[in-house]
Amino acid sequence: MDTQNPNVPSHAHTPVTGKKHPNRRHPRAGLVHDNTRHTTRFTVIGNHLAQHAELSLLAIGLGVHIQSLPAGARVDIKSLAARFPEGTTRIAAALRELEAHGYLRRVRERVPDGRIITRTISCNQPGHSGTHAPRPAPRKRMRPPGGKPLPAVPHPAYPAPALLQQATDLLTHLRRDDPRLVLSTCDTAHLAPGVAAWLERDVSPTAVRHALTTDLPPEALRRPAALLAHRLTAQLPPPPPFRAPEPPPTAPHRFQTCEGCDRAFRAPAPGHCRDCRHDRTELLEVA
Repeated sequence: MDTQNPNVPSHAHTPVTGKKHPNRRHPRAGLVHDNTRHTTRFTVIGNHLAQHAELSLLAIGLGVHIQSLPAGARVDIKSLAARFPEGTTRIAAALRELEAHGYLRRVRERVPDGRIITRTISCNQPGHSGTHAPRPAPRKRMRPPGGKPLPAVPHPAYPAPALLQQATDLLTHLRRDDPRLVLSTCDTAHLAPGVAAWLERDVSPTAVRHALTTDLPPEALRRPAALLAHRLTAQLPPPPPFRAPEPPPTAPHRFQTCEGCDRAFRAPAPGHCRDCRHDRTELLEVA
């Protein structure tokens, strides 16, 4: 009975929490990689996408998946929704995020049979295009003095100067709808491509103005430009549906002179007018 158990501590240990936890000081605490070098079936993904500070987790995963696909793969909303458990609404929102940050571009092209299709271009490094397709020059994000940078906005596929000027005029006149929507020159230049992207998708200026000024918070707006940037991105409508071009009007036949009565009539080739053809038919039937 007088034998002591050496495994029993002599006193109770004090719980170690917070900064005193041993894992806080251990050099191997946290993530440990067990990596094997890939030799086949791998894709190089930049950390600017995998560790993006503003993209959602769904958008990052979808961007990685799209960059791993071969050329020609279908990446429309329905195809992606059939592949993944997320619904079309969440996938569409993730695609808009990738498009707003430059990882996706949608370009409308005319194919040889005359149809207009929308082609999706995946960019593994936004701002460093490896193709000769026209794209806008990368813009620096406008940062107000002492404030946070404005959220990114979508850009039009073809930023024509007239389209950007129309978008700038629309933003300048928003103060008439709500005095709180007074924008600086930098804010207007940052938001103009987003408005141009709406106008490029056949949305009328009245509809764009209504989307930006309806249901605003009743209190004072601390950052009206940030609110408008969010609406331009979150509510971006899809491209307009394809419409087959109308056939050109058919030219009328040339005037011909009837070989029976010298009457002028329209026909593709010389011959008899309708009355003479009718008379000739009756003579043939009597004969």
